[in-house]
Amino acid sequence: MAAPAVRARSLNVPPEALQALDKIYSGEPHEGLRMARDMERANPDSPLGYLLEGEARWSLIYCAACEMKWGMVDAWKRSKGTQAWADGENHDDAYMAATDKAIELALAGIARSNNATDHLYAGMGYALKARLLGLRDESRAVAKAAVAARQEFLDALALDPQMVDATAGLGLYNYYVDSLSGIVKVLRFFMGIPGGSKQEGIRQLEQGANHGVLMKVMARFYLAKNLRTFDFEYARAAAAMKPLVDEYPKNPTFLLLMGNLELELGQTAEAGKTLRSVGDLEIRNEECRARVRKVAGDALATIH
Repeated sequence: MAAPAVRARSLNVPPEALQALDKIYSGEPHEGLRMARDMERANPDSPLGYLLEGEARWSLIYCAACEMKWGMVDAWKRSKGTQAWADGENHDDAYMAATDKAIELALAGIARSNNATDHLYAGMGYALKARLLGLRDESRAVAKAAVAARQEFLDALALDPQMVDATAGLGLYNYYVDSLSGIVKVLRFFMGIPGGSKQEGIRQLEQGANHGVLMKVMARFYLAKNLRTFDFEYARAAAAMKPLVDEYPKNPTFLLLMGNLELELGQTAEAGKTLRSVGDLEIRNEECRARVRKVAGDALATIH
């Protein structure tokens, strides 16, 4: 007998999907990836397994790309490459393939039966695609994917106004578009990219962080990171980040962001403890392990 679906708000999610996300955010992305692939094989017409595969691979990509720049820990840039990682996988190319497959399956589902869930999944697929394109500085491709994601989230909410994950997706768009530099806003006008509202984006991300299902953790992480990067609201960002660190104390990138925020707040003792804990983590992936330990060391070196 199949396990019953978990119902949260208006989104039905199988329990194995939430278990896979928990593994990913708990610092076990390889296990989350294995579970996502199992879901793909069990339900080849569902976009969900491919979205989870993308999230698992993104956890590794983001971790391996982290660095400290301008006093902020983040993944700032990543060159487009096809080289295999130490674990024998090409996570960058596989990530893009998974997002493309998720979008393809979601659009096929919409064509069969116009429904809010497949619009959400399509939006998530485009949003996931935009993340890596953004790291590669492929601005036009990012804009195209972001606008497509926005429309899918709007379509999901038109069919189901209670779909909080779609609200969170809109929050990402609204915040980022309103945070662009002046010259980029001019280009946005000429490219016909819809505008956004930073304050509305914050409200939507908070709603997703508190009540979302698939995008709950993602919404909270980006809420904290954006408040730090664009608004310099370190205390508010730290308050948003703390529940994630408490729930997932073995996630290296969560710890790095929290340590960064503690440094900005002048909480050097707390920052030192948080950053040193990164070095104690058992991180399976070689690229991720080496990078986060270097970044933690760089951050620790700023403590006087």
